[in-house]
Amino acid sequence: MADQAVASSEGPTPRTHLLPLRVRVAYSVGHVLNDLCASMWFTYLLVYLTFVRQLRPTLAGALLLIGQVADAVATPFVGIESDRDDDFWLCHYGRRKTWHFIGTVCVVGSFPFLFTKPMGNHPSSQEAQFVYYAAFIIIFQFGWASTQISHLSLIPDITPIPHERVELNAMRYACTVASNVLVYTVTWAALGISGTEEEAQVGPSDAGVFRDIVLIVVAIGAFFSLIFHLVVRDPSRGGRRESRSRHTDEYIRSLVLDRSCHFVWRDWFKEKAFYLVALLYMFTRLYVNLNQVYISLYLQDTLLLRRESIAIIPLVMYVSGFVSSLPIKLAARHIGTKNVYLIGGAVGVGGSLWILFAQPMATFSHYQIYGVATVVGMASTTMLLASLAITNELIGGHTTSGA
Repeated sequence: MADQAVASSEGPTPRTHLLPLRVRVAYSVGHVLNDLCASMWFTYLLVYLTFVRQLRPTLAGALLLIGQVADAVATPFVGIESDRDDDFWLCHYGRRKTWHFIGTVCVVGSFPFLFTKPMGNHPSSQEAQFVYYAAFIIIFQFGWASTQISHLSLIPDITPIPHERVELNAMRYACTVASNVLVYTVTWAALGISGTEEEAQVGPSDAGVFRDIVLIVVAIGAFFSLIFHLVVRDPSRGGRRESRSRHTDEYIRSLVLDRSCHFVWRDWFKEKAFYLVALLYMFTRLYVNLNQVYISLYLQDTLLLRRESIAIIPLVMYVSGFVSSLPIKLAARHIGTKNVYLIGGAVGVGGSLWILFAQPMATFSHYQIYGVATVVGMASTTMLLASLAITNELIGGHTTSGA
């Protein structure tokens, strides 16, 4: 009786989880298709186009640029549209999951063509190949943006609990790292099996290798997308916001009711924090993407390492990234998300300085490069995960315009 009296006087204990474990796991694998394709896109597209298809570097770079521009155009469009509630029959599936489904179809239908030679029996000119690949790149980037935005903006929709949002981000990014590890492991095995002692670097003879890799990763990603759609429920299903009151206690309801739920997308442009968080995420993505895009070319052209290195070194980066993602939730709870980001940024600067000053050393190519990969992988994971958590903190209860 005394224990009950003490417990009642202290009030109800705030819940730490609203979602069951199976839903959290299913949500975390909903971005695996994007992660697998993004790993190949950033790490191997330039290598494939320049070394395998032997396009001019300017054309290969232009194709990558077209993809990023298409992504930049599609992202705000999808964000605004996925926040919109309407009576279109497809939207009754849920506004977030509808866009996720559209994106999945676009990615599955276009991405395999980026790592296969153009259809037809006759050789194509470089300009014709450029147009061919550009068309599929635009479709892929629209689908990729649709899946990414809808999946990320679903977090504040399905749970109002800050620590659970951080945990979902951690699980989501752990799947991202695992997806990259899978891509690099498959690539390592494929290049190692198909290569000979004479083939020190990637070349036109590896066209079939990249075709097989892309088919494997797309099939795996489509399977996990199916799990996401079967298990995770979109709270906006039926064109209306479902009440969380029957699922949460007073503490959780207060988190939602204390924040305005009537933000529209235009209101964000009046918020100073919106611009700060946007810049933070942009520069974080710049750091992560530059490392991922140019690491393979750096290994092949500058350090002149063997072909397997374009899989081994990125693999080291993402294994270290996975390890560093494990304590993020605990660290954010004790020292704050912003301090976690600062630590990641400091580690990233250290890795960049290591490359700058140690590259002329004889041991850099064979030994120190693994240490650099470890440091860069840890920094990339910490900064990206923390920036996503900061974005969710900014959104808070404004889930009607969270995308």
